[in-house]
Amino acid sequence: MNKKLKKRKKKTAFIGKRLHNYYGRTGFYLFVWESVKKAFLPIALVVIGLFFFNKYVFDINQGLENITNTFSRVGVLITFFVSETIFGLIPPEIFIAWTKKTAHPILNLSILATLSYTGGLLSYFLGKTTLKIKSVKNYLEVKIAENLKNTKKWGGFLILVGALLPLPFAIACFAAGMIKYPFRNVAIFGIFRFLRFAIYAWAIFKVVT
Repeated sequence: MNKKLKKRKKKTAFIGKRLHNYYGRTGFYLFVWESVKKAFLPIALVVIGLFFFNKYVFDINQGLENITNTFSRVGVLITFFVSETIFGLIPPEIFIAWTKKTAHPILNLSILATLSYTGGLLSYFLGKTTLKIKSVKNYLEVKIAENLKNTKKWGGFLILVGALLPLPFAIACFAAGMIKYPFRNVAIFGIFRFLRFAIYAWAIFKVVT
């Protein structure tokens, strides 16, 4: 039993080392580091900007209350889901701030995270579907060429980065669908989308009262 366990550990370590060398050689770690650096500044600017905008320009809390009173909860959630499915057209931070003004912030935040995750998975199937339409396929291959190249190189780890960082999660999933990357892996790595919403909510809830 001990020999089998040692053999399994050696095999796992070997695979881990091979993956580490591969990601280092292809520039994945550099890509993640650059993405983290790019992500930190926008997050900091959003929080600081919201603070000063709320204090000196416009009462954000009042504005969010008006949105909550004017638009139905279902309407806001549908709008968000469509946005998260079609390449993240509207920044999710707006919707995260909206949840703070609702009667059940944590519940609505959880629904947003679920809708974002589901929208990404739907984008995956949209990506697979476009392969059947040659003109659309050719157009999108040009528009998201960089995403396609990165997805082919790094696969699921790019989905993870898209789920965690302020990168287009739906586009990452869409590209995965276009190259027919295994859906199971997309679904697993995409779960980190929930962590991103929790982190952003923690930051935004500090500003919205």
